[in-house]
Amino acid sequence: MIVTPFKTHKITSGENIFEILDRYLPEIRENSVIAIASKIISISQGNIITEEVSKEDLIKEQADLFYIDPIFSNFPLVIPTITNNILVANAGIDESNVEKGFLLWPKNITEITNHIWMHLRKQHNLKNVGVLITDSRLTPLAYGITGVGIAWCGFEPLQDYRGTPDIFGKELKMSYKSVLNGLAASAVVVTGEGNEQTPLAVISEVPFVTFQNRPPTKEELDSIWIAKEDDIYGKMLNSVKWEKGGGKS
Repeated sequence: MIVTPFKTHKITSGENIFEILDRYLPEIRENSVIAIASKIISISQGNIITEEVSKEDLIKEQADLFYIDPIFSNFPLVIPTITNNILVANAGIDESNVEKGFLLWPKNITEITNHIWMHLRKQHNLKNVGVLITDSRLTPLAYGITGVGIAWCGFEPLQDYRGTPDIFGKELKMSYKSVLNGLAASAVVVTGEGNEQTPLAVISEVPFVTFQNRPPTKEELDSIWIAKEDDIYGKMLNSVKWEKGGGKS
């Protein structure tokens, strides 16, 4: 697998995301995945709150579920949330790499991802190409952030190993591989989180990716998520009182 980042100018509110992609991406080859930082989509959409608002209230408004714990009162504001089915701090709201205000996650993220996929497919005359929208998240019990895929199009997000043998012939009963988040982690570790200004990456030589010539179905979009009560960490997740936020879920 090869991950190649691409530098852009400082993208500002209202710029056309399709023009940005056409300007900075090279000629894309078949069987590639294009990773796009969610921030530049949000900025292009103007999905930035610049007026004086309470960050805590904004997080509660954007989150599907949130949990307030007094133990964090002596730290910078960090609220665990579940947003778009992803366990993420502060509902994905960010103040970095935006000149002023709070940057929210992209609006209508599935639709814009599908449109980007169709645009790149047509623009580069491709049959097999994937689009991956990335952000970053914390990992429990470990320092450092890693990339996470918050939307995708044009490839299967999971590889199912259930029913197949391991190297000793034992049948695997639970194993899935997250192609989606593996690709996202590889892209974000290359594109960076600071002032690198490389929000685009082309991921090539990915024989483990199964491409699709259509956007994902609702069933496929839902297939990567596990209900809290079914998750291996479910008891811990359900041991605290989650409050309902203003998100759509």
